[in-house]
Amino acid sequence: MAVLTTRSGGAFDRTPFEALVKRRLFYTPSFEIYRTASGFVGDTKGLFDYGPPGCALQANIVDTWRKHFVLEENMLEVDCTVLTPEEVFKTSGHVDKFSDWMCKDSKNGDYLRADHLIENVLEARLKGDKAARGVSTEEDKEKDNDPANAKKKKRAVKDVKVVKLDDDVAREYEEILARIDNYDGTELGQLIKKHDIRNPDGNNEVLPPVPFNLMFKTSIGPSSGSIGYLRPETAQGQFVNFKKLLEFNQGTMPFASASIGKSYRNEISPRTGLLRVREFLMAEVEHFVDPEGGKKHVRFDEVENMEVLLLDRHTQLAGNTETKVMTIGDAVKSKVIDNETLGYFVGRIHMFLEKIGVDMKKLRFRQHMANEMAHYAADCWDAELLTSYGWIECVGCADRSAYDLSVHSKRTGEALVVREAREHPLKIEEWQVDIDKKKLGPKFRKGAKAVEEAIEAVTQQQRETFHEILKKDGVITIDVPGLPEGKADLDKSLIDIVRRTRVENTRDYTPNVIEPSFGIGRILYCLLEHTYWHRPGDVARGVLSIPPLVAPTKVLLVPLSRSPEFKPYVKKLSSRLRTLGISHNVDDSSASIGKRYSRNDELGTPFGITVDFDTVKDETITLRERDTTKQVRASVDDVLGAVVNLVNGTEIWADVVKRLPEFVGQSEDE
Repeated sequence: MAVLTTRSGGAFDRTPFEALVKRRLFYTPSFEIYRTASGFVGDTKGLFDYGPPGCALQANIVDTWRKHFVLEENMLEVDCTVLTPEEVFKTSGHVDKFSDWMCKDSKNGDYLRADHLIENVLEARLKGDKAARGVSTEEDKEKDNDPANAKKKKRAVKDVKVVKLDDDVAREYEEILARIDNYDGTELGQLIKKHDIRNPDGNNEVLPPVPFNLMFKTSIGPSSGSIGYLRPETAQGQFVNFKKLLEFNQGTMPFASASIGKSYRNEISPRTGLLRVREFLMAEVEHFVDPEGGKKHVRFDEVENMEVLLLDRHTQLAGNTETKVMTIGDAVKSKVIDNETLGYFVGRIHMFLEKIGVDMKKLRFRQHMANEMAHYAADCWDAELLTSYGWIECVGCADRSAYDLSVHSKRTGEALVVREAREHPLKIEEWQVDIDKKKLGPKFRKGAKAVEEAIEAVTQQQRETFHEILKKDGVITIDVPGLPEGKADLDKSLIDIVRRTRVENTRDYTPNVIEPSFGIGRILYCLLEHTYWHRPGDVARGVLSIPPLVAPTKVLLVPLSRSPEFKPYVKKLSSRLRTLGISHNVDDSSASIGKRYSRNDELGTPFGITVDFDTVKDETITLRERDTTKQVRASVDDVLGAVVNLVNGTEIWADVVKRLPEFVGQSEDE
């Protein structure tokens, strides 16, 4: 398992990190005042509230996402209802197939997600094997410092005993972990039985896995007669509006829709903070593309030379997790990534995550294996980010083929297709059926429609065969499920089958869909872990090196002291920053400059402006950069101009230091 390290090089320690993000109110468990000695009143796990910095960070990530995708790609943004009638999710397959495999503790009744249970137990056994062999890794040290694991260490559970494993058994465990996402319920049950997997809380046996549908079920209307669900994704609202969106786009293909909104999944056992929650913000794109011509993309050249870290399905099925660096162009040419449009969005996802500050050494794209692939997908890649919990899926990029539009069209009778004029008319020779409906109706009465539908459903090959039979015998027999007898005899007076040439001037087709789907909360959490560090020798005071583009607050405005003569300058600077659209805080407390900056380093505030006695004399101010703590001094206009450039990304700090005088006259400990 990969080890998460901080930018200062040490192993990531979740204890001070979690203390920081909770103390600074990035997020907090919902309904926490209702916690009792035995836990929360009701099952409120997996529900979180964002505080002021968390809200601002989320809003900035979403704003960057909207500019990077919606505006850059001219997407059609929609905002669809969360509450969805049951019929929609029956049609899409979610009612039957949107499930995880769940085990129940045979004694205490705990519910556990089967694949996570197996992962946790086998990883614990492998760790025990390392301990028995005297192998100690940075990952082990990191986990030993984690209070969540400290509690587990106190349990008398045989799964975490220090026991040396046979080499073959250890190898088998590693292979199982590499393929864990590919097992179905039966296979998970077999693994649990074969390897005696038990609930770590109490070492009790668990019952065989059963499917658990993750959707929240509800009723619509006062009579409770109409069943509905809270949507588990934003996609279906976009699919059912496809025809209207195509018309809005003047029938032009390809095009993409986008949606940002809340989704809901009734997770079996949410235990990893923001990474597995029951209510979350999603940002999804549905890119509709013509399936003919290999799903090419006109802007593919912009990403084809980009190198990405890939873990393909064949490597996983071979029982290992070795990644390889490939250009997107090579991956598409070799069919590792199925097509250009899918590859294009892999590249755009990579660019977005880099833009918001994700550590690119902690990003990989993992391909779904057959059994874990969603029922609608033809190919799918997850952008996974390395965290203290391991690799976490944050973005899914799936080729949903034509599944969704096809099933909704079939269910509703609405033609969810694209009609395009052909450049050259297409001549098609085919067998056509002529029906004398004036005679068919009286003969079959109420069954006439069923007979007509059965005739129209006959394939070209069957039509040719029926033509020969009709020519020879004068009558054919076809299967008609809608008739009591299940068959119908049709003679030459009712039907004729002839070979004709048909000319098509237009082409109708159902688009395929490429869907990048972003879990904003997971990305936010991973970004916080990736940007967290502490200065050497100062573990208690953490720093969040969130990029200026998405930082919750861009500037800390501090007067050197509470002297009244500083107030007009602070007020004026605050007004200027508001006019420029730069979010900022003013800290005029009595704490030292160093403490005030330190508090805002924890909030990820990238820049600080200090008003001091020289400001009163010559109206110059200092500008401090969070990560280096270096400062420059210049006029108000020059400093504010630099701040604007730094926030919008047209300059970096190194550029500012080159053109504005460095300031070294004031210590942060003052």
